[in-house]
Amino acid sequence: MSSFIVYLWIFVLGACIGSFLNVCIYRIPAGLSIVHPPSRCPQCGTQIRWWQNIPIASWLFLRGKCANCKVKISARYLLVEILTGLLFLKIFTMFALHPATLVFWAFAAALVTLTFIDLDHQIIPDIISLPGIILGFATVSLTPLTWSHSLLGILLGGGSLWLIAILYEFLTKNEGMGGGDIKLLAMIGAFLGWKAILPVIFISSCLGTLVGIPLMLRQGASGKLAIPFGPFLSAAALIWFFWGGLLLRWYLGFFRY
Repeated sequence: MSSFIVYLWIFVLGACIGSFLNVCIYRIPAGLSIVHPPSRCPQCGTQIRWWQNIPIASWLFLRGKCANCKVKISARYLLVEILTGLLFLKIFTMFALHPATLVFWAFAAALVTLTFIDLDHQIIPDIISLPGIILGFATVSLTPLTWSHSLLGILLGGGSLWLIAILYEFLTKNEGMGGGDIKLLAMIGAFLGWKAILPVIFISSCLGTLVGIPLMLRQGASGKLAIPFGPFLSAAALIWFFWGGLLLRWYLGFFRY
């Protein structure tokens, strides 16, 4: 029972951080302060009271509507809070009270924020990715990673996507990948090291293909389809971080026979 209570509190902490990430996701692309003014309904401008801003519970209690104007509040807010709570809980089960927990909590929070900003605006703000690179490298001593692995991760992560972008633009005469993706992969390399870069690129490409092909078939050949790659990189980074060892053993198992 005591373990359950600890896990519950960790999930609640993550959900509270997720509530703050919702503020960041909305305000950073708009160039607004993330601390002032207090949260307001984007439709009617009414300030949200504290009891209307309890992670998960308030959205469910208000049935996904503003308490004042009754306009629907996107389920995205609920999703971000639940997702962040689950990520914090998963990371805690891996490292417990080790300082690495705080490091990877920050990493997960950055990925969640960048993912939903990229989905909404197709941008990856430097204000998150660049400090993320510095933070990942500066805190490497608190994690199982080494300084050299983190530095090589930054160089390989940024350099590999930069090379792919240059080659794609040269061959197609079209820009296929923005600088934000390059900086995001460099940030991932800073936290996860150089050994994660190629698996993350491979997994994200597979995820992008699984999502992109049905969308392209649905839209047809007449129109252009712009799919942000950042969410796939973020998802791939978390997949490799949580289950990379299992995936590697599964992959190598094919060569035993």
